[in-house]
Amino acid sequence: MTGETHPSRRRALVTGASLGIGEAFARRLAADGWDLVLVARDAARLDALATELTGRHGGDAETIAADLSTEDGCATVERRLADGPRVDLLVNNAGISLNTSFVRSPVAEEARLVRLNVLAVLRLTHAALGPMIEQGDGAVINVSSVAGFGVPMPGSTYSASKAWVTNFSESIGQSVAPLGVRVMALCPGYTRTGNHERAGIDMSRLPAWAWLRADDVVAEGLRDLHKGKFVSVPDWKYKVAVAGLRYVPKRLLRGFNRDTRGAVDRRRG
Repeated sequence: MTGETHPSRRRALVTGASLGIGEAFARRLAADGWDLVLVARDAARLDALATELTGRHGGDAETIAADLSTEDGCATVERRLADGPRVDLLVNNAGISLNTSFVRSPVAEEARLVRLNVLAVLRLTHAALGPMIEQGDGAVINVSSVAGFGVPMPGSTYSASKAWVTNFSESIGQSVAPLGVRVMALCPGYTRTGNHERAGIDMSRLPAWAWLRADDVVAEGLRDLHKGKFVSVPDWKYKVAVAGLRYVPKRLLRGFNRDTRGAVDRRRG
């Protein structure tokens, strides 16, 4: 779906826009007067969201149905960033986690995780930065995770992928800041998005107070981007958690792990 072009309005491209944090970004940005390019695999959900947001807030909501873990999907969005109407903000939100230990997981699934969580972030950031640097303005938010600051789920490759996203974003952010362009890693803790349930990950051991709301994550992330931060960790309890992951001896942290998605079940295989 595409609407009428508004040259004076800012435009944001959001991946993983049909659910969770990506959908929360789309709703917040539309309410703030942004035009949107919404990217996800589910074309029907994207079109419904675009219709709702344009009806409620006006402006333009373009949709691109693409699987960013594939070459064709990633290339489609790269071309839109490089050659289409200007994108002022890129939100790389699409990502996955696996409910299987690395040693039990098919290597094809692990490779898919790396293509989506790492390679797509690299490629789309690269495609967006060229036009932004030429204009001397623009921003990229790469949605990472508190998990990337340590190993909170031993046996899972998710935290390793998010460690890369955070380091990459901070590094590139420092290099392009003098050119008027911002790159920031947004590192939320556990957030109610439905992603864990869809992946079959049992989070019942996690206490209710540990969960964040997607809308709150987005609001704090946008505030931190405006402040010029390279890394944003929403909510005070996760700021404390990051300090623990960085500085508390690892042997002490192992006893507090509640995320078992990477655990090896000796009874299997």
